[in-house]
Amino acid sequence: MTKTVIFNHPLISHKIALLRDVNTDTKLFRALVEEISMLMAYEALKDIPTDVKEVTTPMESVNHVVVKENSVAIVPVLRAGLGMVNGVLALLPTAKVGHVGLYRDKESGDINQYYCKLPQGIDEKVAIVLEPMLATGNSLCKAIDVIKSQGCKNIKVMCIISAPEGIAKVEKEHPDVQLYIACNDRGLDSKGFILPGLGDAGNRLFGTK
Repeated sequence: MTKTVIFNHPLISHKIALLRDVNTDTKLFRALVEEISMLMAYEALKDIPTDVKEVTTPMESVNHVVVKENSVAIVPVLRAGLGMVNGVLALLPTAKVGHVGLYRDKESGDINQYYCKLPQGIDEKVAIVLEPMLATGNSLCKAIDVIKSQGCKNIKVMCIISAPEGIAKVEKEHPDVQLYIACNDRGLDSKGFILPGLGDAGNRLFGTK
Protein backbone atom coordinates (compact mmCIF):
# COMPACT_ATOMS: atom_id res chain seq x y z
CA MET A 1 0.00 0.00 0.00
CA THR A 2 1.26 3.47 -0.86
CA LYS A 3 2.70 5.40 2.03
CA THR A 4 1.74 9.01 1.39
CA VAL A 5 3.79 11.66 3.14
CA ILE A 6 1.92 14.92 3.80
CA PHE A 7 4.27 17.59 5.07
CA ASN A 8 3.66 19.48 8.29
CA HIS A 9 6.36 22.14 8.44
CA PRO A 10 5.94 25.84 9.19
CA LEU A 11 8.34 26.95 6.43
CA ILE A 12 6.45 24.99 3.78
CA SER A 13 3.10 26.21 5.12
CA HIS A 14 4.30 29.82 5.08
CA LYS A 15 5.51 29.59 1.48
CA ILE A 16 2.29 27.90 0.33
CA ALA A 17 0.28 30.75 1.89
CA LEU A 18 2.23 33.19 -0.29
CA LEU A 19 1.88 30.88 -3.29
CA ARG A 20 -1.92 30.83 -2.96
CA ASP A 21 -2.28 34.61 -2.76
CA VAL A 22 -3.97 36.01 -5.86
CA ASN A 23 -1.66 39.05 -5.62
CA THR A 24 1.54 36.98 -5.89
CA ASP A 25 3.17 37.86 -9.21
CA THR A 26 4.83 35.46 -11.66
CA LYS A 27 8.39 36.12 -10.46
CA LEU A 28 7.59 35.41 -6.81
CA PHE A 29 5.36 32.46 -7.72
CA ARG A 30 8.23 30.80 -9.59
CA ALA A 31 10.65 31.41 -6.73
CA LEU A 32 8.22 29.96 -4.18
CA VAL A 33 7.60 26.82 -6.26
CA GLU A 34 11.36 26.24 -6.45
CA GLU A 35 11.83 26.84 -2.72
CA ILE A 36 8.98 24.52 -1.72
CA SER A 37 10.27 21.86 -4.11
CA MET A 38 13.74 22.05 -2.57
CA LEU A 39 12.35 21.67 0.95
CA MET A 40 10.26 18.68 -0.16
CA ALA A 41 13.16 17.08 -2.01
CA TYR A 42 15.22 16.93 1.18
CA GLU A 43 12.71 14.39 2.51
CA ALA A 44 11.92 12.64 -0.77
CA LEU A 45 15.59 11.93 -1.49
CA LYS A 46 16.44 10.51 1.93
CA ASP A 47 16.49 6.86 0.79
CA ILE A 48 17.95 7.14 -2.71
CA PRO A 49 20.77 4.71 -3.62
CA THR A 50 24.18 5.33 -2.05
CA ASP A 51 27.78 4.19 -2.34
CA VAL A 52 30.77 4.45 -0.03
CA LYS A 53 33.65 6.63 -1.19
CA GLU A 54 37.05 7.19 0.36
CA VAL A 55 37.65 10.89 1.04
CA THR A 56 40.99 12.38 2.05
CA THR A 57 40.67 15.19 4.57
CA PRO A 58 43.55 17.44 5.74
CA MET A 59 43.87 15.02 8.67
CA GLU A 60 43.32 11.49 7.29
CA SER A 61 41.28 9.34 4.91
CA VAL A 62 37.72 8.37 5.76
CA ASN A 63 35.00 6.28 4.11
CA HIS A 64 31.90 8.37 3.46
CA VAL A 65 28.38 7.63 2.21
CA VAL A 66 27.65 9.44 -1.09
CA VAL A 67 24.77 9.40 -3.56
CA LYS A 68 25.22 6.67 -6.14
CA GLU A 69 26.20 8.13 -9.49
CA ASN A 70 23.46 8.22 -12.18
CA SER A 71 20.89 6.71 -9.80
CA VAL A 72 18.22 9.45 -9.92
CA ALA A 73 16.12 10.93 -12.73
CA ILE A 74 13.86 13.95 -12.35
CA VAL A 75 10.72 13.77 -14.52
CA PRO A 76 8.51 16.87 -14.61
CA VAL A 77 5.02 16.48 -16.09
CA LEU A 78 4.72 19.20 -18.74
CA ARG A 79 4.25 21.96 -18.40
CA ALA A 80 3.71 22.97 -14.78
CA GLY A 81 6.16 20.38 -13.47
CA LEU A 82 8.99 22.38 -15.06
CA GLY A 83 8.64 24.94 -12.28
CA MET A 84 9.76 22.38 -9.69
CA VAL A 85 12.87 21.13 -11.49
CA ASN A 86 15.41 23.71 -10.30
CA GLY A 87 14.38 23.23 -6.69
CA VAL A 88 15.32 19.55 -6.85
CA LEU A 89 18.44 20.17 -8.95
CA ALA A 90 19.65 22.60 -6.27
CA LEU A 91 20.09 19.58 -4.00
CA LEU A 92 21.05 17.02 -6.64
CA PRO A 93 22.63 18.89 -9.57
CA THR A 94 23.92 15.74 -11.28
CA ALA A 95 20.46 14.17 -11.64
CA LYS A 96 19.31 13.41 -15.17
CA VAL A 97 16.10 15.13 -16.32
CA GLY A 98 13.38 13.59 -18.47
CA HIS A 99 10.00 14.96 -19.56
CA VAL A 100 6.49 13.60 -20.01
CA GLY A 101 3.92 15.68 -21.90
CA LEU A 102 0.19 15.02 -21.57
CA TYR A 103 -3.00 16.71 -22.76
CA ARG A 104 -6.69 16.22 -22.04
CA ASP A 105 -9.00 15.59 -25.00
CA LYS A 106 -11.74 18.22 -24.71
CA GLU A 107 -14.45 15.95 -26.08
CA SER A 108 -13.68 12.58 -24.50
CA GLY A 109 -11.83 13.80 -21.43
CA ASP A 110 -9.14 11.17 -22.05
CA ILE A 111 -5.55 11.90 -21.04
CA ASN A 112 -3.21 11.47 -24.01
CA GLN A 113 0.55 11.45 -24.25
CA TYR A 114 2.16 13.82 -26.75
CA TYR A 115 5.78 13.69 -25.60
CA CYS A 116 8.10 11.41 -23.65
CA LYS A 117 11.88 11.68 -23.34
CA LEU A 118 13.38 9.81 -20.41
CA PRO A 119 17.05 9.43 -19.46
CA GLN A 120 18.86 6.34 -20.70
CA GLY A 121 18.74 3.52 -18.18
CA ILE A 122 15.54 4.76 -16.52
CA ASP A 123 14.77 1.15 -15.60
CA GLU A 124 17.69 1.25 -13.14
CA LYS A 125 17.05 4.71 -11.69
CA VAL A 126 14.80 6.25 -9.08
CA ALA A 127 12.37 8.52 -10.95
CA ILE A 128 11.22 11.64 -9.09
CA VAL A 129 8.02 12.76 -10.83
CA LEU A 130 7.19 16.45 -10.41
CA GLU A 131 3.57 17.64 -10.67
CA PRO A 132 2.57 20.77 -8.69
CA MET A 133 -1.18 20.01 -8.61
CA LEU A 134 -2.74 16.62 -7.91
CA ALA A 135 -6.46 17.10 -8.56
CA THR A 136 -8.39 14.13 -9.99
CA GLY A 137 -5.21 12.09 -10.36
CA ASN A 138 -5.97 11.18 -13.99
CA SER A 139 -2.97 12.98 -15.50
CA LEU A 140 -0.54 11.83 -12.83
CA CYS A 141 -1.62 8.20 -13.14
CA LYS A 142 -1.14 8.43 -16.91
CA ALA A 143 2.35 9.92 -16.41
CA ILE A 144 3.25 7.07 -14.06
CA ASP A 145 1.92 4.57 -16.63
CA VAL A 146 4.19 6.12 -19.27
CA ILE A 147 7.27 5.95 -17.03
CA LYS A 148 6.54 2.39 -15.98
CA SER A 149 6.16 1.40 -19.63
CA GLN A 150 9.85 2.31 -20.03
CA GLY A 151 10.79 -0.23 -17.36
CA CYS A 152 11.12 2.08 -14.34
CA LYS A 153 10.13 0.31 -11.12
CA ASN A 154 11.15 2.83 -8.45
CA ILE A 155 9.00 5.96 -8.68
CA LYS A 156 8.42 8.80 -6.25
CA VAL A 157 6.02 11.71 -6.84
CA MET A 158 6.24 15.24 -5.47
CA CYS A 159 3.09 17.44 -5.52
CA ILE A 160 2.71 20.83 -3.87
CA ILE A 161 -1.10 20.91 -3.62
CA SER A 162 -3.37 17.88 -3.72
CA ALA A 163 -7.00 16.90 -3.28
CA PRO A 164 -7.98 13.74 -1.37
CA GLU A 165 -9.62 12.39 -4.54
CA GLY A 166 -6.34 12.53 -6.42
CA ILE A 167 -4.35 10.86 -3.65
CA ALA A 168 -6.92 8.06 -3.46
CA LYS A 169 -6.74 7.43 -7.21
CA VAL A 170 -2.94 7.24 -7.28
CA GLU A 171 -2.87 5.00 -4.21
CA LYS A 172 -5.39 2.66 -5.85
CA GLU A 173 -3.81 2.48 -9.32
CA HIS A 174 -0.15 2.68 -8.27
CA PRO A 175 0.21 1.36 -4.73
CA ASP A 176 3.97 0.91 -5.25
CA VAL A 177 4.56 4.64 -5.84
CA GLN A 178 5.61 6.90 -2.97
CA LEU A 179 3.70 10.22 -2.76
CA TYR A 180 5.08 13.39 -1.17
CA ILE A 181 2.46 16.12 -0.72
CA ALA A 182 3.23 19.61 0.60
CA CYS A 183 -0.44 20.38 1.37
CA ASN A 184 -3.61 18.28 1.03
CA ASP A 185 -6.60 20.56 0.36
CA ARG A 186 -10.32 20.15 1.02
CA GLY A 187 -11.44 18.66 -2.27
CA LEU A 188 -12.53 19.35 -5.85
CA ASP A 189 -15.23 21.60 -7.27
CA SER A 190 -17.69 20.50 -9.94
CA LYS A 191 -15.11 21.18 -12.68
CA GLY A 192 -12.33 19.22 -10.99
CA PHE A 193 -10.38 22.21 -9.64
CA ILE A 194 -8.77 21.98 -6.21
CA LEU A 195 -10.34 24.03 -3.40
CA PRO A 196 -8.99 26.27 -1.95
CA GLY A 197 -6.10 25.53 -4.34
CA LEU A 198 -4.12 28.27 -6.03
CA GLY A 199 -5.63 28.46 -9.51
CA ASP A 200 -3.83 27.15 -12.60
CA ALA A 201 -0.22 26.50 -11.60
CA GLY A 202 1.02 26.49 -15.21
CA ASN A 203 -0.58 29.84 -16.00
CA ARG A 204 0.77 31.41 -12.82
CA LEU A 205 4.26 30.02 -13.44
CA PHE A 206 4.51 31.20 -17.03
CA GLY A 207 2.31 34.28 -17.02
CA THR A 208 -0.29 32.84 -19.41
CA LYS A 209 -4.08 32.52 -19.27
